[in-house]
Formats: sequence, structure tokens, C-alpha cells
Amino acid sequence: QQLREQPEVRLAALGARDALRLEAGLCLYGHDLDEDITPPEAGLSWVVGKARRDPASKNPFLGSERILAQLNDRSLIKKLRAGLMPSGGPPAREGAAIETAEGQVVGAVTSGTMSPCLRKNIAMGYIEKPFNKKGTDLQVVVRGKRYPATTVSMPFVPTKYYKA
Repeated sequence: QQLREQPEVRLAALGARDALRLEAGLCLYGHDLDEDITPPEAGLSWVVGKARRDPASKNPFLGSERILAQLNDRSLIKKLRAGLMPSGGPPAREGAAIETAEGQVVGAVTSGTMSPCLRKNIAMGYIEKPFNKKGTDLQVVVRGKRYPATTVSMPFVPTKYYKA
């Protein structure tokens, strides 16, 4: 109650938290991450500790065979998480198809919103290689209409939080 009485404190809902998360390029389990996405596909290889990367380890972990194979041979990774900056239209939401200009589906959006900081729509999703490369012109399909989008690096907005 004391906190709410402070004039600079305002209530915020999940939409605000989600927009900030996406601007920072962070994943949300159940959307950008699930049991079928590996750390290398999500750009999170750093979460697999050095001791766990040893194939002779006496403590294998769930999925270690696939994950370690991807860490050792990047050609086994067929899709990667990438940022998208649509140039118009409504925000691309989870499940929106990502296509080439020729209409070939090469991925799907996992999170998307209007960025309050950038005042533009932003999205992230998993895109097949080599279409995930920064600067690739693609399109997102929102409610049956195609809108141009370009792959960009994440975070969308530079972060200032502590990194060890």
C-alpha cells in the first residue's frame, strides 16, 4: 500500500511487461521456448555449462545427445531465433507465418507487439537458415495479408542491466 501511495508509481499490466521483454530480446517459456526448442536454436548456448559439454560426462542431461551434437556441428541447426522489424501493418502475433518474397514459408513468429520505445512493431520467431541472417527481407502474414519485414539483431532496444 505504501508503494502505491508514491506519486511516481503507476500500475502496469502483463502487456507492459511483455513489451519490455520483447524489446530486450528475452524469451518467454511456452512461446519463444518450449521442450522442442534447443538452446543452440534459441541463441542460448551459453546456458549449457562447460562441464556439461564434455561428451564423456558421467552426468548426461535430458536432450544432451541432440544439444551437444548441435553445439559441435552448427550445420545440424536448421532454424534460429531471430528478430523481425515489420515495416507496416498490425503487429505480427504468435503463430504468424514468416515467408520469403516468393511466398515460401521459412518460419513462424513466436512473440510480437508494438514497441513503446521504438514506436514500431517488433517480433521474434524461428526462421530457417539462411533466411535468419540480419538484413534479410521477408514478409509476415497477419490475418491473411502480407507485410514486409526485415530480420534484425536483438535486443531491439539496448539493455543496461548487469551482465556477469
